[in-house]
Amino acid sequence: MEKDQAAQGALYALGAYFLWGIAPIYFKQLTAVPAFEILTHRVIWSFLLLLALISALGYWPRVRALLREPRQLLMLLLSSVTIGLNWLVFIWAVNNDHMLDASLGYYINPLFNIVLAMLFLGERFRPMQWLAVGLAGLGVVIQILVFGSLPWVALVLALSFGCYGLIRKKVPVDPFTGLMLETLVLLPAAALYLWGFADTATSHLGDNPLSLNLWLISAGIVTTAPLLLFAGAARRLRLSTLGFFQYLGPSLMFLLAVLLYDEPFTRDKVITFALIWTALVIYTLDGLRQRRRNVLQNSGGPEPLK
Repeated sequence: MEKDQAAQGALYALGAYFLWGIAPIYFKQLTAVPAFEILTHRVIWSFLLLLALISALGYWPRVRALLREPRQLLMLLLSSVTIGLNWLVFIWAVNNDHMLDASLGYYINPLFNIVLAMLFLGERFRPMQWLAVGLAGLGVVIQILVFGSLPWVALVLALSFGCYGLIRKKVPVDPFTGLMLETLVLLPAAALYLWGFADTATSHLGDNPLSLNLWLISAGIVTTAPLLLFAGAARRLRLSTLGFFQYLGPSLMFLLAVLLYDEPFTRDKVITFALIWTALVIYTLDGLRQRRRNVLQNSGGPEPLK
């Protein structure tokens, strides 16, 4: 039974990160729509879909319980701002041919999480983690100093998603309830902008072709489908195991950018990616070594060689 659960969890994780990895294909269908306008659709249709899911799953008692917790609501207010920023920059990057930078940001994210854990959760770096973070930092510094280009898309995506994960770690709420309330926080601004201020060629749904409106409405599914799969995977897999699937998303983005959308893989990006990939190999091997050490210690086995 446990093996079946693990196998299901692995399939769910593959599905979640695969969908996140190919999400740029969806957003490329909306290049005629401004990034902020796409964001408003993502918020509105995600909220409505999550509202239906909350009702279908019978999660309203959880919502009411959360509404009685001011501190947790404040944390979700902060997380809604960080995830909104992350969505906006990602959409802009994809539709302005900066998908390689978006991929780099999600490669950096696990290493950035180490820094956040040290600063805010009191965790200590292991020597190999220091080396991995140092190599990633070196890649960014070289790109800035030697090539004169600041990878701001990558840094904003890594920073915003890392902060989002840190905040959500401190709020004990299931993904659907949490995301529904986060989109609810963003909903007034999104609706006010789309139906009150936006005046672009695509902002009036009644003037759009049906095909474009269907693409825009699908933003809700694009947001929630991988979340459903990820939640299923998280219930069935250890967090350490789940972490090894996280490189699938940025790897697919990288391949799409280079092979399908012909983004230039320039020398500055070659060097930066090479250092980041080396850092991730070190980070992953260190995680496997630490996991083996913990298993041996918990089972009463011999202390592994140092």
